[in-house]
Amino acid sequence: MSALKTRVRAQLLRIHIWLGWLVGVPLILWTLSGLIMVIKPIDEVRGSDLRSEPVAIPATLAAVPPRFDGRAVETLELAMRGARPVWLVRYAGDDSRAADAATGALLPPVTASEARAIADGAQKAPGEVATVERFAADANPLDLRRDRPAWRVTYANGLHAYVDADTGELLALRTPFWRTYDFFWGLHIMDLQTREDTHHPLLTGFAAVSLVTVVLGFVMLFIRQRRRKSRSRLREGLGEGVSK
Repeated sequence: MSALKTRVRAQLLRIHIWLGWLVGVPLILWTLSGLIMVIKPIDEVRGSDLRSEPVAIPATLAAVPPRFDGRAVETLELAMRGARPVWLVRYAGDDSRAADAATGALLPPVTASEARAIADGAQKAPGEVATVERFAADANPLDLRRDRPAWRVTYANGLHAYVDADTGELLALRTPFWRTYDFFWGLHIMDLQTREDTHHPLLTGFAAVSLVTVVLGFVMLFIRQRRRKSRSRLREGLGEGVSK
């Protein structure tokens, strides 16, 4: 019986070692990425602390309904674009336009200079602008995560401000640390391509194997502690026998 227990313990130890080699790197990356993601408050990561207070819609505004172009409208929202009140018209199929709230006329797409002014106005202390680039909805940078045509206003400090090219909405502020956070988030969920898929076989498989490895390690620790206690009792018994 003792020989059988020894073989079982040896087999469990062998399995634990091989599983440890298999999941060691993912466990290190999960721990490291988790650490990176909690270093800063999430508001700082998202750049929420950089945003200026939104301009209130004038109480005296006599809004004129927008002049629709015949398409089915899903939602209609009144907002401010800088100092200008506008309607945000959402059509079916994720298409959007802006309309002047004072006249109801649909507004043309946002220009580069308008995008820069919107991005500057959305921040408490805008920095020096390095570049202003426009991207199509199907060719947006990874850090935007929106299927919308957008202007990217890049600042000298590494901040990216994304402005919707059709409506003039500020879609996102992406700080340099946000991009670091995003990379480690991709490592954490094992999806560096889209960084959005939190349910796929690779992640589920490694998570399951990691759980088995940790549980097996606790079992081995428990078995080792019992062996040490048994040996200690045996030595104490032998010592008492010799003294008698």
